[in-house]
Amino acid sequence: MEEMLTPQILRKPFYIPVRWILTLALPALFFLPSCRVSYSFTGASISPMVKTVSITYLQNNASLVVPTLSRTITDALRDYFTSQTNLVLVDRGGDLMLDGSITQYVVQPVAIQGNETAAMNRLTIVVSVKFVNKTDTKQFWETTFSRYQDYASSYNLSSVQDGLIKDITDQLVQDIFNKAVVNW
Repeated sequence: MEEMLTPQILRKPFYIPVRWILTLALPALFFLPSCRVSYSFTGASISPMVKTVSITYLQNNASLVVPTLSRTITDALRDYFTSQTNLVLVDRGGDLMLDGSITQYVVQPVAIQGNETAAMNRLTIVVSVKFVNKTDTKQFWETTFSRYQDYASSYNLSSVQDGLIKDITDQLVQDIFNKAVVNW
């Protein structure tokens, strides 16, 4: 008897078809305002307000000067920033500004043998860099980056120098990039 008193509509479950949800919800997602910070696979977190970067030519102020070193490090730094971010490289006045100089280029013996000769030598390059983010005045620093590579003392520096400089430059550029935009 009770079955007859219960209206037929109350016994059926209420449901909304999936296509109705998709039809109503998806267009709404496009109109939601959002704040964003752009991220990349390199770990860089750059504000969308930052559009440009300027990297000045790094002067070589080291006591031992390799003529191509300034150009090598500067070009590597510029190439890395433009390939790993969406920033546009400008000559000066960028939203992000990097300025600096090479302060040391030193070769030292590191592994002294029993006969007081070096088994290994170490090439060290030190770069001083100043960073300014014009869109965020809290992002300002000036620091020194140092990297080195060891090589067997049986080799003449001139025969291994180009390879060592490339390896050290890659490491320095990664360090500078991380400090500037990855914020490690």
